[in-house]
Amino acid sequence: MRVLGIETSCDETAVAVLDDGKDVIVNFTVSQVEVHRKFGGVVPEVAARHHLKNLPFLLKETFKKIDPQTVDVVAATYGPGLVGALLVGLSTAKGLSISLKRPFVGVNHIEAHVHAVFLANPSLTPPFVVLMVSGGHTQLMRVNEDYSMEILGRTLDDSAGEAFDKVARLLGLGYPGGPVIDEVAKKGDPEKYNFPRPMMDEPNYNFSFAGLKTAVLYFLKKEKDYRVEDVAASFQEAVVDILVEKTFRLARNLGIRKIAFVGGVAANSRLREKVNDRAKRWGYEVFFPPLSLCTDNALMVARAGYEKAKRGIFSPLYLNADPNLSV
Repeated sequence: MRVLGIETSCDETAVAVLDDGKDVIVNFTVSQVEVHRKFGGVVPEVAARHHLKNLPFLLKETFKKIDPQTVDVVAATYGPGLVGALLVGLSTAKGLSISLKRPFVGVNHIEAHVHAVFLANPSLTPPFVVLMVSGGHTQLMRVNEDYSMEILGRTLDDSAGEAFDKVARLLGLGYPGGPVIDEVAKKGDPEKYNFPRPMMDEPNYNFSFAGLKTAVLYFLKKEKDYRVEDVAASFQEAVVDILVEKTFRLARNLGIRKIAFVGGVAANSRLREKVNDRAKRWGYEVFFPPLSLCTDNALMVARAGYEKAKRGIFSPLYLNADPNLSV
């Protein structure tokens, strides 16, 4: 089964073609990071306009590589995300579905990130625990045997990725915050400053990062003699400690020995280091997508679309964009 996937939920325009859920035929992504860098974050209207410009070009390049008539299913993200951006990809996918006379599958962006793990680990089977951690989402889920997903914990305010962006801005490091803090922190002391770990010890699986971000803000206002590298490293250590502790606690309490980490922040080198260390000591299997599949991409959309189509689950053409879609 050949699935064409389209992703336009935020600031990456992406098109991919996947055969039988595993063989990559086409994989194109155009990032808008440089476009939004001067604004310090993603501007929704600007993102939608660039999707309108980039998506036709990517489809043209795709159809130079494959015959459109060989596509069996068209899949596209319909939420969550920026509504204007979502509508560009969703409308295009519906048009392709009609013109090619092929079925259409609407894909949940969060579920798609989980399917990125299957691309790199095809032998992975449910049940397993997932930490979805990105600029827009931080939540803990259980993936059941039938591939359905249950959210068991989520952030009550900022996502981890949002906290990285805001603290990077406070430190004058630019946008996006996650990669730049990860890099700068390698030159700092993660134990130099003891920033708070909100909710880490509470008996639930929820997160809160707004207080940590505020603690860094007050620290910077109060202290004048500090190294940016040490602040970045200490902040990152606090975030990673919270994520690791909550995730392994959920897996332990569910009696599940397999854990997957997905989303943009799953690319963080310190998170991967601490996760792998704990997994080795406690006897867990852990799974990460490759770095190229941590951020938004169309391969994960195609993979999620394949799983639905395989089960005969298709979407009506009146399916609308849902910016607040949950699992």
